[in-house]
Amino acid sequence: MKPIQVVLFLALFVSAAAAQTPRGLFPGSDDIGHTKPGASAYDAATKSYRVTGGGADMWFAADDFHLTWVKLSGDVTLTADVAFTPQPAQPLAKAVLIVRQSLDPKSAYADVAIHADGHITLQWREKSGDPTKDLTAPEHKSTTLRLERKGDVFTAYARKPDGSLDPFASYTVPMTGDVYVGLGVCPHDANGLATAAFSNVKIDQPKH
Repeated sequence: MKPIQVVLFLALFVSAAAAQTPRGLFPGSDDIGHTKPGASAYDAATKSYRVTGGGADMWFAADDFHLTWVKLSGDVTLTADVAFTPQPAQPLAKAVLIVRQSLDPKSAYADVAIHADGHITLQWREKSGDPTKDLTAPEHKSTTLRLERKGDVFTAYARKPDGSLDPFASYTVPMTGDVYVGLGVCPHDANGLATAAFSNVKIDQPKH
């Protein structure tokens, strides 16, 4: 093979490999805690994310789920439309928009979670290893969620029937430095998997 052909072949190979890498806004993808292997994929044509996760729960003092993430610092707002595909067998399966201090299962975090039965919560763990707590939204089966961080205050939103995004709960969770901002799925089944599609995903940060 001539040198020019070699260069062209390598360029095409690298381009094809890059096109098949599921990245989008979130360069990282990890199983957190004890789970069956999960995965995340980005569809560049629709700018949507398909996240499959295993794990018994995101609750108590540690979490088991799959997370696709980007490391950021400072104030941030994450918004997405969320739908399970297909509907999970467990009513407490969760699809979340989340901010975590670290990838440790016991990490401090805040998320807005929609469960397979339709109820929506702001969940948080204030310090590493603390029990998880939550507040429930009045909206049910809303498909558009938002999680906003301002300083250490996290506010969860769910879309109302009139189309507006309603801030239904806030809580203070101290975090420092870089944090993990992303999309997560937990089937609420240690031996199972669940999948959710996240579309119209936006990450907004204030300009400095």
